[in-house]
Amino acid sequence: MMTQEQCSHRNNVQSSEKPQVYKVGIYGWRKRCLYFFVLLLMILILINLALTIWILKVMNFTIDGMGNLRITEKGLKLEGDSEFLQPLYAKEIRSSPGRPLFLQSSRNVSVNIVNSNNQLLTQLVTGSSGFKARGKMFEVKSTSGKLLFSADEQEVVVGAERLRVMGAEGAVFSKSVETPHVRAEPFKELRLESPTRSLLMEAPKGIQILAEAGDIQAICRNELRLESKDGEIALDAQRIRLMRLPEGKASSSSSSSGTRQTVYEVCVCPNGRLFLSLAGAGSTCQINNNVCL
Repeated sequence: MMTQEQCSHRNNVQSSEKPQVYKVGIYGWRKRCLYFFVLLLMILILINLALTIWILKVMNFTIDGMGNLRITEKGLKLEGDSEFLQPLYAKEIRSSPGRPLFLQSSRNVSVNIVNSNNQLLTQLVTGSSGFKARGKMFEVKSTSGKLLFSADEQEVVVGAERLRVMGAEGAVFSKSVETPHVRAEPFKELRLESPTRSLLMEAPKGIQILAEAGDIQAICRNELRLESKDGEIALDAQRIRLMRLPEGKASSSSSSSGTRQTVYEVCVCPNGRLFLSLAGAGSTCQINNNVCL
């Protein structure tokens, strides 16, 4: 058993020992560094917030969109001039009602239509060298839907009521031309010309050449042939003039009068050649037939 002295000695020892206190937290240079980083973070947040507000103000961000760009139920709406640095993909591009649509580029403007395999089907290019269109078919229609012009690999169709060629040299066709009517403008001349080759006009039901207020001239260097296979050739006029027909000369044995005659008869050789012969009491074609030889 513990005696009374031992108990009193133990109590004195315990009372002489002081309790130990442990400090919780950051003190010294660590605390100063923490405050510095917190202050720096607050400054960066304020700068970031100020830059964000400045960007929103400059770019004119609103609930409806950004700047000239507005987000509507039908899509995007751009007001003013817009510049695209990369390709633009859109289903429909149109201007505001009552305002024009301008497409401007320093080089060219290209519109491409591709299929699901990214193969080019239709292309429209406008540039400094000109206007180019590529596709299977090209059509131009009026506001009422009437076809004015159509072109494909097989044919070119002009649906207008009148085709006017304003060039000084007219129209040049390297192949055949099929048309129901060729007419010059009022008080203008109509010329059908082939400078180095032949000119052929064909029609299964006839060809009519009509000059209501002028003359018709057919001029050639060699021969002018009028041929009718199953019908006839009719010359219907009040006066018919055959210019520069050769004149048949009588043989030396035949007698000739000294008077100068101005009346001739038209004779025909067996080969169809025409010549003039001095008219007499009877036919003189047989006498003056040296032209047929």
